[in-house]
Amino acid sequence: MSRIRLFSVLSFALVFGSSGNAHAQVSIGAAAKATTKPAVDNKTTGQNLNKAVDDYKISLQKVAGNNDQNLKTATDRSAEMKDLFDQGLISRRELEQSQQAIVDAQTKAKEIRDQIASADTMKATNNSSRVVMIPGKITNANWSTGNGVIDGYIRQYSGVYGVDPYLVYCLMHQESGFTSGATSPKGARGLMQLMPDTAARYGVTKPYDAEQNIKAGTHYLKDLLTMFNGNSRLALAGYNAGEGAVMKYGYTIPPYAETRNYVKTIIARYSAGIKTVVAEAAAVEQETKP
Repeated sequence: MSRIRLFSVLSFALVFGSSGNAHAQVSIGAAAKATTKPAVDNKTTGQNLNKAVDDYKISLQKVAGNNDQNLKTATDRSAEMKDLFDQGLISRRELEQSQQAIVDAQTKAKEIRDQIASADTMKATNNSSRVVMIPGKITNANWSTGNGVIDGYIRQYSGVYGVDPYLVYCLMHQESGFTSGATSPKGARGLMQLMPDTAARYGVTKPYDAEQNIKAGTHYLKDLLTMFNGNSRLALAGYNAGEGAVMKYGYTIPPYAETRNYVKTIIARYSAGIKTVVAEAAAVEQETKP
């Protein structure tokens, strides 16, 4: 199996593995050749990069607002539990669990603040050198689930696990259509359609909770990408049919109609986003040639 390395424009890099299955192959060779040159250092490109960082910050700020509400709820709940404990109505363990919820929310708040500060640094770097790197491998495609908090979780955990958020977006689009309460006939749940055993493997206690579901689904996708040496098609096949099925069929996409259509659909959407960015950047480069 070979690996195609794509360098997406506007200084965002992504590794896009090719599949050994000829029927699932997407032709992106021309796009790869069109993006081997460095991004053009010009005002338009710099503005686009600043906007990408601003969008990233806005998403993080929405996540921060949601976490602040969780912290307030946890604090109020802990105060109530303290009163109940003092009255001898609950155990110490229950009180400590309520206090731990506050610690967890405070830790998460710090992580988000650090990411926002990092985004400010990235923007400052861009303004001086026109080079920006957002955590993770980023395809600068224009995407949104229609929910800023969900967008923020996608960006946050894609950054944590080093996965292209646009790939997570495309997977989620296929899995649930961005419906947090989705349940499949086979029992998969939530935005990323986690099966119960997968959810348990990644510590999910509330499968319909957007943050837990996205965190676990993104982590699982990252593990699959690592397992299959960055091969996006095999990782997606593993997500749909299980990694065991991919290995059973000699590290190829299993011969299941559902799985093959699943991989084909996601890769087509993902590739289209890449090609749009490539075409826009090629036009900018052409305009700036003397």
